[in-house]
Amino acid sequence: MEEVIVKPLIAKEILESLQAKTEEERQVIVHCCFPASPFLGNLIRIWHSTYLFDNQSEHRSKMIHAENISISPYWTPVPFMKDFWFTLIFSGLPKDCKSFDLKEVIPEEGGFFVESIKRNSSDVYRVKISESY
Repeated sequence: MEEVIVKPLIAKEILESLQAKTEEERQVIVHCCFPASPFLGNLIRIWHSTYLFDNQSEHRSKMIHAENISISPYWTPVPFMKDFWFTLIFSGLPKDCKSFDLKEVIPEEGGFFVESIKRNSSDVYRVKISESY
């Protein structure tokens, strides 16, 4: 004889609370372009200490994955005279975030920095990387 499993009833308040947490935890995907360089032998990497900083609050989203780029201390060679693309995935931004900065917080000069990225509904972005000094 087969056992019948009855779907439990969940209080409305708990469902609303869980929905809010789900929306807060959405991931942010940033496709990054490191512009073509006329120099041979360029190397690129990203540090774990790369974040998205909400411009309206103290919130910062941490990087949780990097694709097509090495994590420090390792390096990735950059093709000569070709734009180099890589993807970074971050933890979710607050629901009311309107714009944010991408910043690599590192103990040396030359960290990646993209200022005032306007928030969109998909939380998928394409940006051109520059270095901060």
